[in-house]
Amino acid sequence: MQVLRGTDARTALTRSFNQIPVPDAVLQRIKTTFGEALTPEQVVERIIADVRARGDDALFDWTEKLDGSRPAALEVSAAELADAQIAPELHGAIRLAIRRVRDFYEQQPAHGFLNHTPDGALGQLVRPIGRVGVYVPGGLAPLISTLIHTAVPAQVAGVPEIVVTTPPAKDGAVHPAILVAAREIGITQVFKVGGAQAIAALAYGTDSIPSVDKIAGPGNLFVVIAKRMVFGQAGIESLPGPTETLVVADDSADARFVAADLLAQAEHNGAEPVLVSTSREKLLEVQAELEGQLENLPEPNRAWARDSVSARMKVVLADDLDEALELANLYAPEHLCLLTRDPWSLLGQVKRAGGVFVGEASMEALGDYVAGPSHVMPTGGTARFMSPVNVRDFQNVISVVGVNEGTLRRIGPAAAVLARAEGLEAHARAIESRLSE
Repeated sequence: MQVLRGTDARTALTRSFNQIPVPDAVLQRIKTTFGEALTPEQVVERIIADVRARGDDALFDWTEKLDGSRPAALEVSAAELADAQIAPELHGAIRLAIRRVRDFYEQQPAHGFLNHTPDGALGQLVRPIGRVGVYVPGGLAPLISTLIHTAVPAQVAGVPEIVVTTPPAKDGAVHPAILVAAREIGITQVFKVGGAQAIAALAYGTDSIPSVDKIAGPGNLFVVIAKRMVFGQAGIESLPGPTETLVVADDSADARFVAADLLAQAEHNGAEPVLVSTSREKLLEVQAELEGQLENLPEPNRAWARDSVSARMKVVLADDLDEALELANLYAPEHLCLLTRDPWSLLGQVKRAGGVFVGEASMEALGDYVAGPSHVMPTGGTARFMSPVNVRDFQNVISVVGVNEGTLRRIGPAAAVLARAEGLEAHARAIESRLSE
């Protein structure tokens, strides 16, 4: 275990937003699938262009080619949605998660204001986005929580129409847990399509899938590239990369919990766990715990977690907690876990993070499901300027200007002066045309 300190630690934790690295296995799969060596960007360009040109036919073809499935219809039928059944325990957990996420976001101030004064009125109108597309990754398992943590904030924001796309299984069906969650939320439009082709369909629309005003939800490399390429045609909430957690632990931290929290992120393929501690002894304890807990994980989770720990984990020894928080802010992690003697005393020093998890009972894994705030958080250092998914992501803010004649005469001349300074004569004359009356 390489332990970083001082300048080396700062260098290791300083990063810029880069393209998600492309594994050799992905490039080989592209070559096998397409018969030539293409970049992921070239693949996505082809898919988007084809969906724009051929619509539903392209969606069927790409779903069969890339996901090995050709569903009879792209849209989940009303009967499929109504008949989906899952174990009562899972159904109860879904209901709990929906309720807690909804309760959390209903507390977020989301209204505008309009101030009437003798000068007139200035303010903001807040209106929900008309139609939002939620992308729910499928892959190895249905990400039920992603649907809940993205669609519910949109619903609280007042979005009248939410469209969901998710990759179908080999038999052409959508996992029943996804359908149950959609049904519990009140979503009626679910489509059996994933990958870059789903993003293209949401952005441009097809005969079956309506175009949306904004696309939300994480995905693989091709989904992220597609979101970047369609931005402007539709809004996007973020360009998420591999998940990451930074744990700050002092000498009081329970090494079992520190290791467990690190592994909870490490089992995501490509994750980057970071441990910052003020105690060298604690680092050694955590190292031993990591090895023991890794051995008890089932495959393939063990292989993914071991790869994350061995290839990407960073371990830092800080002089004190002040330096630990300084390094955490430098890194701007998606998840910041405070496992210290008095974690609440550190909260005021947190400046950059997607979410902060205070104390041993507030593990990040809980936040992934039922704590309340959305788990769709900024990655790759983008917490320096971005926020987790929230109600504002699904609303438009419209400025309102309603000055009266007296105010116009008082402030208009200054506006005309500024307009001419910028070489915009028509602007100045538009203002002065009211002042001359």
